[in-house]
Amino acid sequence: MTRNKVEICGVDTAKLPVLSNAEMRELFVQLQQHDDRASREKLVNGNLRLVLSVIQRFNNRGEYVDDLFQVGCIGLMKAIDNFDLSQNVRFSTYAVPMIIGEIRRYLRDNNPIRVSRSLRDIAYKALQVRDQLTNQNSREPTVQEISAVMNVPKEDIVFALDAIQDPVSLFEPIYHDGGDPIYVMDQISDERNADASWIEEIALREALHKLNEREKMILSMRFFEGKTQMEVAEEIGISQAQVSRLEKTAIQQMQKHVKTIT
Repeated sequence: MTRNKVEICGVDTAKLPVLSNAEMRELFVQLQQHDDRASREKLVNGNLRLVLSVIQRFNNRGEYVDDLFQVGCIGLMKAIDNFDLSQNVRFSTYAVPMIIGEIRRYLRDNNPIRVSRSLRDIAYKALQVRDQLTNQNSREPTVQEISAVMNVPKEDIVFALDAIQDPVSLFEPIYHDGGDPIYVMDQISDERNADASWIEEIALREALHKLNEREKMILSMRFFEGKTQMEVAEEIGISQAQVSRLEKTAIQQMQKHVKTIT
């Protein structure tokens, strides 16, 4: 079967090479020990499919694919230059966040929502410090640690980072395990629902009694305590996808019960 030819920035994506883990490691050794430009070029070309997979996440932004591909390649090259073989981490695990970060910075710079230069400067400096501390400590730094390095109040850093975030639809899927997708709105806690009067207001006491203990616990944590699905999953020791399915099943059961008594 003939593969369709798709060109991005003059690159025939159907002919992109794929490197094995052994080949990748050998090329990184050559690059880091001898500053071998040929090895670096092979690493770039051998990971362009990784860039292609990442830019698919940004297809709904209305940006030219060629532009996103070029920006993603910059992130890929930065990842290649900074990758540490001694950390025992797959290159793709290390590179994907850097490629995504480079694309997001590009999108922020071209964002129609205007943010003051002082806020942008603080935010971009914070992102640079975050990357430096992550490489240095092999973990994501806290806001307090970034604040200490920059000598800027942590509140200012949080405000600046929030200001440069791209608007996201509440119905944008962020995870899919082959079943029901999990949307952004599933990850947002609602403090208004922390009020104990929530049950009385929607008259669902009887319907709640029909649920099993786990379903009651999930609904209580999600809608009475305002916790996210991720927080619920961590607390009761199941996956986020399981929380999503149990939550939806419980709500459907309650809806059916309410319909029978109304």
